[in-house]
Amino acid sequence: MRLKRKRAGRLIFLSGMLIAALLIFLGNKAVVKTSTDEYCASCHVHPQSTQSWKRSTHYDNHRGIQVHCVDCHLPPHGEGYLIEKAKTGIRDVWANTFKDSASFNWEEKSQIEHAKGHAFEVSCIHCHQNNYPLGLTAEGREAHLYYEKQEGKLHCINCHITVGHYDPDRQHAQNTSFGITEVVESELYTDPGVIDGFNNYTEYIPGSSVSFEMLAIPGGTFLMGSEEDEPFRNENEGPVVEVSLSSFFMAKIEVSWDEYLAFFKQTGTLVKTTDTYVNPDKDEVDAISGPTPPYGAPDQGWGKGKMPAITMTPQAAEVYCQWLSEITGKTYRLPTEAEWEYAARGGTTTPYFFEGDPKRFVKKGIRNKLFGVDTTGINSFINYIENSRARSASPDQVTENPYGLVNMLGNVAELCSDWYAEDAYAQYPPGIQNNPAGPSSGKERVVRGGSYRDDAASVRSAFRDYTKTEDWMNTDPQIPKSVWWYSDCFHVGFRVVCEYEESTVSD
Repeated sequence: MRLKRKRAGRLIFLSGMLIAALLIFLGNKAVVKTSTDEYCASCHVHPQSTQSWKRSTHYDNHRGIQVHCVDCHLPPHGEGYLIEKAKTGIRDVWANTFKDSASFNWEEKSQIEHAKGHAFEVSCIHCHQNNYPLGLTAEGREAHLYYEKQEGKLHCINCHITVGHYDPDRQHAQNTSFGITEVVESELYTDPGVIDGFNNYTEYIPGSSVSFEMLAIPGGTFLMGSEEDEPFRNENEGPVVEVSLSSFFMAKIEVSWDEYLAFFKQTGTLVKTTDTYVNPDKDEVDAISGPTPPYGAPDQGWGKGKMPAITMTPQAAEVYCQWLSEITGKTYRLPTEAEWEYAARGGTTTPYFFEGDPKRFVKKGIRNKLFGVDTTGINSFINYIENSRARSASPDQVTENPYGLVNMLGNVAELCSDWYAEDAYAQYPPGIQNNPAGPSSGKERVVRGGSYRDDAASVRSAFRDYTKTEDWMNTDPQIPKSVWWYSDCFHVGFRVVCEYEESTVSD
């Protein structure tokens, strides 16, 4: 009897071992099978993902080494590989079963902030253990040294996002050809535009074929900021301040690439190595030094022409205004925060210059999450997160505000001349403020208007933001960093105003 029990026990043990071995064998087979590039491609329907991978240096390189999907998109074995694979598998099965791939915003998902969540830095380091291999350029050594000093602030793909999926519009190197051939010059203007009284006028940039519209914004009094009961109000939007402004002119659209590249071509130089600029108080036009070549493609491959110029620092925007003033004989500058909000409101006192409840335009609250965002009252006026496809748009995509200005809210946020302070409005003395210009000093500049990546709460007329110089320059490895170009800010541009002076009016 005891012998039979021993035999039965051995049989059960051996059977268990056999079943376990079989499960391990089949499980490993399943892991291997579902880790092939072909299997990944059968589920992931990102447009051109396979083609862009085959054009990248992870596939097409002189060593003949192929880096596969799981090598980047899962951590190495022994560092959470199976757990991450299970999480990824469950997410992908759910998405393929219950979601329509045509609704995915691939433009947004391919941007660095999203891509960092799908590419494991530990995987990069697993393969690239030496940051200073033989043959690395001096520029590469400086960049890797800079990366190591950031203490976790940077992901490898901040600079090397195209090594896995090639994108010609995303180079990370000095772009010496940028802005040289984009503008086709024909019928060059020799004289600037003429101001004939306080009326709208067209400005012509001498030496180029570029022109743009300037609108007359009549002076007046308004309440700057938002009341405490305005939906999504922030503390820095109050207290409400009564402001009186003189008349001024403001550009109908944000400074376009056509306009900025005219400045770049006339003042920049390919051989310049310094990022400093000459004292702008000098009278000579050639005293203004233009931008150095940028790193990468500042336009992000979204197009130039009438598209808003982006990635400029406040210094670059201010020098552009100084240059424009020199060549036109007028006084161009960035708008003050008060001028910007006054123009954006266009005489209105509501959250937007059009009718609509901000609460209906955002994916917040049970109702909106269940039934979707009501975009019918906002789509024609603002390019924002719900309709932008995660990128800026040309000015002809939206309707102008009561003053005739386009894209004051959304599309790209806009730099103002004021230094930023959280309590700027509280610093003003009692009474009406005449042409206020903000704090006398500070570290960051005011940014207004929200952008294509913001929800409806951040594209209200009263919404305030500010530059984040350190964060927006993370991937610029240059020492010192550029004073002209942001390396990590693609949602901010600027618009110009021109002062209304009797001396600028032609007889």
